[in-house]
Amino acid sequence: MKQEDLNRLYHGGLFSPLDIHFAGFMGRLAGSRSPELWLAAAMVSHYTSQGHICLDLTSVDGNRLLGGQDGKDRVVCPRLNDWCNKLRKSAVVGKPGEYAPLILDDRSRLYLYRYWDYQEKLADWIRRRVLEDEEDIDLTRLREGLGRIFGATFISRPTGQGEAIDWQQVAAFTALMKRFCVISGGPGTGKTTTVVRILALILEQPHSRKLRIALAAPTGKAAAKLQEAIKRGKPGLHCSDRIKEAIPEEASTLHRLLGSIPGSPYFRHHARNFLPVDVAVVDEASMVDLALVSKLTQALAPQARLILLGDKDQLASVEAGAVLGDICDTGHVHGFSRSFRNHLKEVTGYEILVQSDGEEGSGIEDCIVQLRKTFRFGSESGIRMVSQAVNAGDADRSITLLMGGRYRDIKWRNLPGPDGLPHILKDKILGGFKAYLEGRDTPDTLEVFQRFDRFRILCAIRQGPYGVMALNALVEQILEREKLIERQRRWYAGRPVLITSNDYHLRLFNGDVGIILPDTRANDELRAFFLAPDGAVRKFHPLRLPEHETVYAMTVHKSQGSEFGRVLLLLPDRDVPILTRELIYTGITRAKERVEIWGDEAVFRAATSRRIERRSGLRDALWAP
Repeated sequence: MKQEDLNRLYHGGLFSPLDIHFAGFMGRLAGSRSPELWLAAAMVSHYTSQGHICLDLTSVDGNRLLGGQDGKDRVVCPRLNDWCNKLRKSAVVGKPGEYAPLILDDRSRLYLYRYWDYQEKLADWIRRRVLEDEEDIDLTRLREGLGRIFGATFISRPTGQGEAIDWQQVAAFTALMKRFCVISGGPGTGKTTTVVRILALILEQPHSRKLRIALAAPTGKAAAKLQEAIKRGKPGLHCSDRIKEAIPEEASTLHRLLGSIPGSPYFRHHARNFLPVDVAVVDEASMVDLALVSKLTQALAPQARLILLGDKDQLASVEAGAVLGDICDTGHVHGFSRSFRNHLKEVTGYEILVQSDGEEGSGIEDCIVQLRKTFRFGSESGIRMVSQAVNAGDADRSITLLMGGRYRDIKWRNLPGPDGLPHILKDKILGGFKAYLEGRDTPDTLEVFQRFDRFRILCAIRQGPYGVMALNALVEQILEREKLIERQRRWYAGRPVLITSNDYHLRLFNGDVGIILPDTRANDELRAFFLAPDGAVRKFHPLRLPEHETVYAMTVHKSQGSEFGRVLLLLPDRDVPILTRELIYTGITRAKERVEIWGDEAVFRAATSRRIERRSGLRDALWAP
């Protein structure tokens, strides 16, 4: 590779200005003008910004980056062995365990140091915990508690796989026996219901009366949902009032739990200042990026438990990493180890057959439970059927279900052209938002939010005629013509806003949704209202808000952790890399009552056939025997 090749890459727009400056800085720091170092540094910066933890050099070995005229003057990546050898000789590239700006491991994965450090610390934390069973568990009390709290006895227990096994009980047993546990499951499988019962079982154990329990989620809305689920689940518990009172009801964001420091990426709680917590429960764990999960685990005391709740098949976090997917080894089936199965049978009576498509893991397989029965959608639910088909990558069945007309809660429509979109969307927009806007003057702010959440437009992309920017503008145009809003004013009653950057002073975070409404306590001046995790209403002058945008339509990524009555999922008119089965699955499962998909069949098929692939070494670090 020559210097002129690098210039062509720069002017060809393959890298951002940040990538270019970082590559130049690495060259100056190394005292070298090595093209191989420059390219590697620019690429690892670019890959990290795309959500990868590292650059896997084996995946780009000899790849063409730019094509020349008539097949000549092409720019290609160096061959793997030569590239790695030259990088290892650089002063800025170190081996795992060394302190250098870039880390190159023995599998040809190149990391920015801080991401290698996040990954290594998280992997080490998990590896230490998966091999340790909780020693102070009274199994007799646990066995009795499982039967009482889950409403079952352990006499003549049916054995085998499927409906005969209550996977929520299996999850509870796992969470008691392990200090690290992941409970995964799709919408309506009872993850938060299960965790309420788990907390009761933990508190019933000896020496557990003064346990400090923390409930958290990545966003304020997700924290509010967790808090609501805990409150709803406590009254029906078959346990003493003392146990019920000991289960906390307040949930917070992870940033608030860790103690964010304004203007800093660091937190008040860390490896030298542990959280005062014995049990931490984190909901919507698929949304949490590598850096935040790593910082959370470092802030937990050695004896603390961590329970992660989430859907491993959902979209990964917006930031770097696909942590829940890596931990669960998404795409592969693992059974419990023999010793764990025997222990489970001894306590619960359940005999779980081996279901695995590979070798036994390193012990982490005993910490992960997949909930399989959905309580939200019945067997005749189209949403359930099509989401399962998409998750399995079965495009033929997905299209058949959507177009067949058998299920009233799902519908397919061929994507209209950009010119016809405003006319065709009008009825959908008025049907979705008119009642909300006509009821915005109600004094019950919570009711306004509930009305707004009855309908949402979800998009896969931000730009273009089918992206959220154009859709939000189109929605406002239609609503203004119908005299439902006054769009000439930047701030108008009923305008929904989505926060797009964190403000630690105001405690408003990326993904929080608010509504502009008159404040009866301030002479009906407009304020931005937000729902806090504890159910309280917070309000701010609109001019104080951090970066934000209108949110009648939102990306599927931003919709994670939310539920809406009805959803219109709008796909782009051409295939783009961001379209994956996880995105389609996440969009479909945001709907509780009905989902309608507008798209091109070929684009839908391409998306359903493709999984998210985020490069990292976390999966290997956890699952290698």
